[in-house]
Parts: sequence; structure tokens; C-alpha cells
Amino acid sequence: MIEGLHKAFESRVRLGIMAVLTVNDEVEHGTLKELLSVTDGNLASHMAALTALKYVLVRKRFIGNRPNTAYKATAAGTKAFKDHLDAMGRLLKKDLRQ
Repeated sequence: MIEGLHKAFESRVRLGIMAVLTVNDEVEHGTLKELLSVTDGNLASHMAALTALKYVLVRKRFIGNRPNTAYKATAAGTKAFKDHLDAMGRLLKKDLRQ
């Protein structure tokens, strides 16, 4: 019954990250941190896992003298996340009383 669910999205933080990134072209670190109510370290550790899977791209640059980090979902990450949501939908529709 749980075929198709991706282990990468079992964490509520990773689920939140992908939900935000799949509907936005790019999101800055501070914005994502605030939206998800997580610490810098917590966000960084979850991002490391998602980037290792090649589900998220990280862009680091300087704006003026200030560092700026932004994230973007990859095509593979978007597909995996949508597949996960589809699997959740099938699971929610499963009626065992048949």
C-alpha cells in the first residue's frame, strides 16, 4: 500500500521544502527558513540530504558584500515529489471495506 512513497519526504521539513520549491522558481534561504519555522542548521541538514539526491540545486552568491543562498527544485526532485503526492493520494483513496 505504500509503494511509490519516497523515503526522502518522510520528514515534515523535507516535505515542506519540496512543497515550497515545486511551486516557486527559486527561494532564498531566509525566506524558506521563516516559512518552515526551522533553524539554519536544521534547514542546512535537510538541504544536504535533498541536494545529495539531486532533488534541489543550491545557488550561492554575493549581493553587494552579503552572502545570498537560494534553492531550486530540480526536474528529478519535482518528479519525485509529485510521484510521492500521487502515491499519498492513492493511499488516501484506499477503501479496505470492499
